[in-house]
Amino acid sequence: MTQRAYRYRFYPTAEQENLLRRTLGCTRLVYNRALSARTEGWYQRQERIGYKETSALLTEWKQEDELDFLNEVSSVPFPSAPTKLGSIWALAVWLR
Repeated sequence: MTQRAYRYRFYPTAEQENLLRRTLGCTRLVYNRALSARTEGWYQRQERIGYKETSALLTEWKQEDELDFLNEVSSVPFPSAPTKLGSIWALAVWLR
């Protein structure tokens, strides 16, 4: 079986590039906050924080005044951050 790969290049407008940068920045923030919550939960309280709890935290974060900008970008990529975090967390625990 032959596998094919396609490579595409796109040239976003300044507005599209700005929106893409903001979306990726917000996704990075959500990932880092979820990682912090999981790490703190485990090392301080020996509590496992999974996808369900992280999703609930995301809802709380979006309601905070200082994180109001999370509502200005698409929320589609946000759920993937805790999912990827769960996979990475499980791998890190397995490698110990």
